[in-house]
Amino acid sequence: MTPITPTSHLSAATQTPFSDPDAGQTLEILAPPEAAGLRADRFLTDALAAGIGGLSRSRVKALIESGQAMRDGVRVHDPAEPVRPGARYTLHLPPPEDAVPQPQDIPLTILFEDRHLIVLDKPAGLVVHPAPGNRDGTLVNAVLAHAAEDLTGIGGEKRPGIVHRLDKDTSGVMVVAKSERAHAALSLAFANRDLDREYLALVWGLPNPLEGEIVGDIGRHPMDRKRMAVVTRNGKHAQTRYRTERAFGTSCALLRCRLATGRTHQIRVHLAHIGHPLVGDPVYLRRIPAAARNLSAVAREMLTGFPRQALHAATLGFNHPVTGAALSFSANLPPDMAALLACLEGNVTGR
Repeated sequence: MTPITPTSHLSAATQTPFSDPDAGQTLEILAPPEAAGLRADRFLTDALAAGIGGLSRSRVKALIESGQAMRDGVRVHDPAEPVRPGARYTLHLPPPEDAVPQPQDIPLTILFEDRHLIVLDKPAGLVVHPAPGNRDGTLVNAVLAHAAEDLTGIGGEKRPGIVHRLDKDTSGVMVVAKSERAHAALSLAFANRDLDREYLALVWGLPNPLEGEIVGDIGRHPMDRKRMAVVTRNGKHAQTRYRTERAFGTSCALLRCRLATGRTHQIRVHLAHIGHPLVGDPVYLRRIPAAARNLSAVAREMLTGFPRQALHAATLGFNHPVTGAALSFSANLPPDMAALLACLEGNVTGR
């Protein structure tokens, strides 16, 4: 049993490293006077964060509800139960179960890896997480095969921690957690926008102004629930900054976009909203744009036939969730988008 004796509900006098949870682990925490009245799940989450590196509050809550917590030998089932000063709490971390998705040998382009996380360049066409219609062949299956022995357990399962997602047909830089500690810290960083992300987007037309900001709440499309839209009711605040990197006459432009918020399909929705949808977008490009008339027949055919949204997560910067070191990664445009730019050079008739 690993004792953690906090001097307050936020700090621990005994700092005990998080041991390998494959065999399970029982942690012991003595409640100090200042913890009186706190919710049990909050107290245990804060104490563990100081003592062993931390579990998410939702994970602690689930452990309590499943009967893994005790107070002075009495089982606790209510995460909201007030803490009793002087009580001795124990929390059992069962060994992680094998993840439901199965490992699959799918090639990955790894940009960085240590025992806490993996940074990779996701190709277009790769689904991130298993879901109806894509039960296997996903990024999760690939990471399970690549790093199964290094996964220390997230949410009680040996699985990679997905802290953000790219659409199936969006390429570029992603980070995946390998430990619960990294998963909790990275999830918080993404929730607080405490990171840098830039995307490259090839759009129809030339924005005016060439650099600006798009602000508009995003929610479900009122007429098509499978699409998102800029809405005036029941949406979530969304903000996208863009800068024109290259202009191809008035036909197309390569934009660099930064997210101040992170909503579903945000860049795709915002750019379509201002009249500059992404080349190849199967959802938000509703018709062949007038800007295509200024392209040569070769370029027009290539761009209108592009089979995915021309969107690439070019850079990702964040602080390492364990060491705190500043990290920054970038990925070059994939060959299909690079081919679009090469085709546009010299194939724009109206400049």
